[in-house]
Amino acid sequence: MNNDHRGFSLIELLIVVAIIGIIAAIAVPNLLQSKAAANEASAIASTRNLITAEITYYSTKGAGKYGALGDLKTQTLIDDVLGSGTKDGYSFALAGAGATDDFQVTAVPVTVGKTGQRGFFGDATGVIRYSVDGSAPTASSKALGQ
Repeated sequence: MNNDHRGFSLIELLIVVAIIGIIAAIAVPNLLQSKAAANEASAIASTRNLITAEITYYSTKGAGKYGALGDLKTQTLIDDVLGSGTKDGYSFALAGAGATDDFQVTAVPVTVGKTGQRGFFGDATGVIRYSVDGSAPTASSKALGQ
């Protein structure tokens, strides 16, 4: 009688499952942190896009006045996703629609610490400012790159 069994024992399978669990426990927090960093990078780029779109709208279709998100979306200066006010874990708001002197763009994380950590602010100066606690920054907040 031949007792040459091939395969894994239950103990060997449990050890492999435990090793996979340990690796996953190490990798998942890093993955979530990377996703939040990617969301922040997207929020900075979207804030920059909104500033550019506002200046373009002011110079062309707005006839010397700044527009709201809907105006920028209607004129195809921004895409539909950004025009909805939420993109990649951030909520965007524009203040100053109809004004001739200034506008403000704010981007705050939908869930602070999960979808992003910092809040962003931009205006007609083109400088993007941020807050480290995810709150809506202001014109006096620290500028990116400082």
